[in-house]
Amino acid sequence: MNHIKSLFSKYKEIIMYLIMGGATTVVNWASYAITVSTLPITNADTKVLVSNIISWTIAVIFAYITNKIWVFQSYSWKFKYVLREAFLFVSARFLTGLLEIFGVPLLVKLGLHQTIFGIEGMLSKILVSIIVVILNYIFSKLLIFKKKDSQENN
Repeated sequence: MNHIKSLFSKYKEIIMYLIMGGATTVVNWASYAITVSTLPITNADTKVLVSNIISWTIAVIFAYITNKIWVFQSYSWKFKYVLREAFLFVSARFLTGLLEIFGVPLLVKLGLHQTIFGIEGMLSKILVSIIVVILNYIFSKLLIFKKKDSQENN
């Protein structure tokens, strides 16, 4: 048991990122599934694009909050600091969001339109999501929630 606690302590940030990233992915996929299933848009390409934009927006808000509090433990709520942090977070997520927003429909058009869980285009959504999660960790760790920044503002 002590070995497990030691490993968790050593890799806490990565473990928490994976847990919160998984939760963010669930939020993203669930909101995608709901919107793609309920939007009254008849054009499939437009429906996929709009559903991706909506699900991405919801996921970014969820991810910022969970990453700030539980993953990188950036507890400063000073307005200037939060504004900078949020701007960098949204900017990085915007870049990876472009990959997701346009990558999923592109993969669907290229033939990866398989239905998983009864959701059209879900294989493309899963593949792009894996790439996005990896890139988001790199941006968050190296640019947004740098330890020296969060330590000086605690």
